[in-house]
Amino acid sequence: MSDHAYSAAERAAIYRAIAERRDMRHFSAGTVAPEVLARLLEAAHHAPSVGLMQPWRFIRITRPELRSAIHGLVEAERVRTADALGQRADEFMRLKVEGIHDCAELLVVALGDGREAHVFGRRTLPEMDLASVSCAIQNFWLAARAEGLGVGWVSLFEPQALADLLHMPAGAKPVAVLCLGPVTAFYSEPMLQQEGWATPRPLQDLLFTDTWPEAQ
Repeated sequence: MSDHAYSAAERAAIYRAIAERRDMRHFSAGTVAPEVLARLLEAAHHAPSVGLMQPWRFIRITRPELRSAIHGLVEAERVRTADALGQRADEFMRLKVEGIHDCAELLVVALGDGREAHVFGRRTLPEMDLASVSCAIQNFWLAARAEGLGVGWVSLFEPQALADLLHMPAGAKPVAVLCLGPVTAFYSEPMLQQEGWATPRPLQDLLFTDTWPEAQ
């Protein structure tokens, strides 16, 4: 055991938050206290970022008409996604894919503009800006779970349409609509697994040694 390790109880709490994190779609009535929201955003802001570029930008949606407009963009993309799914279209349309009108808080997470100036760590992997934003969202998500709040990541939208709606500058790009708020209960397993949409693969199927297995 490393001298820098947390206590057993602290380690258990971290692993519990990771294991019980869920992509929530069902929210109950309630609010998120300002100090709790501040803690969640601070947790997100502590995420690692390649070259310390901190590409994340957060927009808190407070106007009801904006929330409705974002819901409209998501609904339009939901229909287009169903069309693209072909035989699974009806099955997909029965899924609840967002909680925009039900959640206590709605936030949009975006990549900031001017990212081309950050070369450190991105010269060969420019998508590391997105990886950094994803780490910030995961921090937010785990902290919310520890606070007993649900988070749902909605990605069904046309990015430029959402960017235009929120008056983002050229080069900025929205990557997530986050629904946040109290829930009656957390799903016992991922919702898409509960609904029979997909089955998670075990770690051993995704863990390789030295080389890609098909190349052996």
